[in-house]
Amino acid sequence: MGRLIRLPLQRRTVPGHGTPRAVIVSASVGAGHDAVAKELEVRLLEAGLTVDRHDFLDLLPGNTGKIFVGTYHTMLERAPWTWKLLYGGMDNPGMMSGQARLFTWLSGRAMRRALKDDTAIVVSTYPLASQVLGRLRKTGKVSQHVHTYLTDFSVHRLWASPHVDSHMAVHTVPAEQAEGIDCQDVNVVSPLVDRRFHPVSKASRAAARQRWGLPHDAKIALLVGGSWGAGDLEHTVADVQAADPRFTCVVVCGRNEVLRQRLEAAGVTALGWVDDMPSLMHAADVLVQNAGGITVLEAVASGLPVVTYRSIPGHGLTNAAALDQSGVAPWARTHAELAPLLDRAIRSESAVPAPWGVDPVGLLLESAGLGHLTETVPGVVLPLAAAMEAMDAMDSMEMENAR
Repeated sequence: MGRLIRLPLQRRTVPGHGTPRAVIVSASVGAGHDAVAKELEVRLLEAGLTVDRHDFLDLLPGNTGKIFVGTYHTMLERAPWTWKLLYGGMDNPGMMSGQARLFTWLSGRAMRRALKDDTAIVVSTYPLASQVLGRLRKTGKVSQHVHTYLTDFSVHRLWASPHVDSHMAVHTVPAEQAEGIDCQDVNVVSPLVDRRFHPVSKASRAAARQRWGLPHDAKIALLVGGSWGAGDLEHTVADVQAADPRFTCVVVCGRNEVLRQRLEAAGVTALGWVDDMPSLMHAADVLVQNAGGITVLEAVASGLPVVTYRSIPGHGLTNAAALDQSGVAPWARTHAELAPLLDRAIRSESAVPAPWGVDPVGLLLESAGLGHLTETVPGVVLPLAAAMEAMDAMDSMEMENAR
């Protein structure tokens, strides 16, 4: 697995003599892409860079971005099978090439304006932004090296632009998938997770349950469906309670106010948008999720066991398979499989794994010829030996999970 960690061979100099600039392009499609971008912004600022963060939807003309995300939201909410069909269709290289040309035509000029002359680092956390940056890189309209941070645990062809210089994956499973669709220079990195997500302790669990008004002696299953409260969460509540009556379900509905009201009317503890997810995760005994996004990595950082159930179509299903393959989160494909996985979750002491790869900030700084900045930021290092040790630790964890 060490072959997936590669140190960049080229070193770039920073244009001009001022503070080097990093540009991050994300998208407010759900919350995961933005969460990673925000944490990357925090860490690059700590390293002394100037950071610009752009929403790809804002780079599209007029109301195009709002229409685009609204259509996607409607597909997931009202006709999930349509998203499954579209997601599968975009696995075709020809269709993806057409999408890349279209979105480059729509946003190319705005994207180029976003990259100021003193930009040393360019990172995308959203697949269509990567496609546009890749095409601009191919034609020479973007001279900086372009990096993609793969926010999903599975890697769809949407992410694959052969003209993006390097890709960062949070585990060897997505890294190998990325290489399989011809992503360039794939590196396994440690997840970019808000530092507020830290390992749970008895004291923090007691404080968290008091904070949320939850019984101290109950078994709490935290159910999530992303920022939109997507998926069949009402049936998931019923299935969890039927599988193991010991569990009290707490559902995070995100911005899905209709769902929250329906659950509350049925006597279920239902929350809307939650700003203090670290505390809520400390209050729980298991996370039951259906999309496989950043929430899973936040749970792992918190030492909270994760079970995947009733996955949403498209990326939810492919993420479920990848998480299951890696041993990070088992996938209950049927109701019959749910009970034993929930029981295993509450019986096990979930350990926070060692870092799975190299530090992503260190990797970006090295690629831009700014490796000296790692000396001023605690914890930002990029020695190959440490990276190999991290991968050995991950191998051990996967072997333990396999038992």
